[in-house]
Order: sequence, then C-alpha cells, then structure tokens
Amino acid sequence: MLTRVSRALATAVGVLALGLATAGPASAHDGGGHHQPDYYVSLGDSLAAGYQPDVRKDTDVSYTDQLYARLKQSDPDLVHIKLGCSGETTGTLIDGGICSYPGATSQLDAAVQFLREHRGHVRYVTLDIGANDVDHCLATGSIDLACTQQGLATIAQNLPQITRSLRRAGGGSPAYAGMNYYDPFLAVWLTGPAGQQTATQSTLLGAELNGVEALGLAAGGFRVADAASAFSTFDFTDQATLPGVGQVPLNVARICQWTWMCTPYHDIHATPQGHAVLADAFANALRHGRWDGWDD
Repeated sequence: MLTRVSRALATAVGVLALGLATAGPASAHDGGGHHQPDYYVSLGDSLAAGYQPDVRKDTDVSYTDQLYARLKQSDPDLVHIKLGCSGETTGTLIDGGICSYPGATSQLDAAVQFLREHRGHVRYVTLDIGANDVDHCLATGSIDLACTQQGLATIAQNLPQITRSLRRAGGGSPAYAGMNYYDPFLAVWLTGPAGQQTATQSTLLGAELNGVEALGLAAGGFRVADAASAFSTFDFTDQATLPGVGQVPLNVARICQWTWMCTPYHDIHATPQGHAVLADAFANALRHGRWDGWDD
C-alpha cells in the first residue's frame, strides 16, 4: 500500500529519530551534573510513524506524537525517541530492510541499544506491530485463509522475541504497552450482502490476530492498549448514523469515522481523530505500569 516515496520518507524519519537518540547522552548529562532527561521510546509500523494517505507521507498526527504531548504535560523534560517505520512487519522490525537506523541493523536493534544506554531513564515504551504481516491477505476484498494463517504464525514466532528483547534491554523501570488492532476491513459492509459477510468474517480474523498479539505482548510484560475495544470492533449490534449512508453497525461507523477506509483514499490508516482514540488506549494501558507477572 505504501509508495516508495512514503517509505523513503519513513527512512528519513527513522534516521532523524535515531539521530536524536544518539545525540541525547552527550547533551543531557556530563561531568557538570546536568539533568538527565526522561525518554519515551515508540516503535512500530505506519501507525506509530503517523502515515497519512492524503499527504502520502509520515506526519506528526500519530498516536505516538499525541500520546507524547499528553505525557509531556506531567514531565516537561520528556524526550520522544520516535522509531516507527511505515511498512514494517514483525520480521523487518527484527531484521531490518525498510528503514535505516545509523549504527543499528534494524528498528529493534536501535531500540535495544537506546534502552541499554539509557537504562533507568526511559519512562515509557510503546509498540504496534503485526498488521502488515496479515493485511495483504485481505487486500482483494476477500479473505485468503492460507495467507492469514501463515501471517499469524509469523507474528506468534516473532512478537515474543521483540517484546522480550525490549524488556531485557529496558529493565523494570519503564511502563511498557503494545497495541492490538482495529479492523479496517469492516468498511466492506457498505458494499452489500456479500461485503457484510466478508466484514463479519474479518472480525473473526481480527479476534485471532489480537489473541496472538496479546500472547506476544504478555511474553515481554507489555500491557495491551486495547484499540479493538476503543473502535468497538466486534459490536455489530449497536447502531450509529453514518452521514450520507444512514444506520450502520457501530463498528462499521467507527471505521468510517476514524480511518480513511470510507474515503476515496480507501486506506487502512487512522485519521488524526482515530489516532487520538489510539493515544487514549495507550494512555489507559500505561497507567497500569509494570506487568507484575513478567519474570526477568
């Protein structure tokens, strides 16, 4: 879905973000006793990076930027290390290949290095990853079951490695949260009976995806930012009025209101309003702090 241009821009964002990260230690703390700032490290795919289809590039409307603005209200010195990369899968987050991070082989490697070097000074870590492992399985408007099962198996293998690596690098002081996913393919409900059947089936896939996400996040002691509930993903019962359409299930209305799926862009990404909803979900998760059941 992403153009080469947007991926190139995402690479530039990654470079700038890591540049900020590597600049931090020298300016934040020296022998003169200067104050060491606190950090918020965000990782993920195009949602974390803030990709918007109307401008075809990453922006500062992302949930990570909106969450950072809220967190900064209680910690004015908080610094955001924004590492998200548009197009990232669980595999490329581990191995690299899309965005560049100076001195690191991948987004995960960059994050692990930063967490180790600033251990005790990172307050928050957020993550969203996995959607790009399965989204292409529904790109044609129908569900490729073999493709989705392969994608889910890949997430189940990779996500625990990602979350455990981050937790081991950062230790117990940060609050860790990772996102499950809303279901953008609910938008096909508007195309008629066949689309409504596909939309219903897509939520079954969404439930399976989010179950795998929950296990992978728990493996590293991450709290779940519940985007699925925030978007009323499984609520076909309650109705809402969609301008120009009429009464539709609440989950369909949410997708049309908070993503670009029901616009001429027909794009899965959250709108600025949708990103605000995601920021709320992360803020709620981070309030719980450390996952007490995780064992170093």
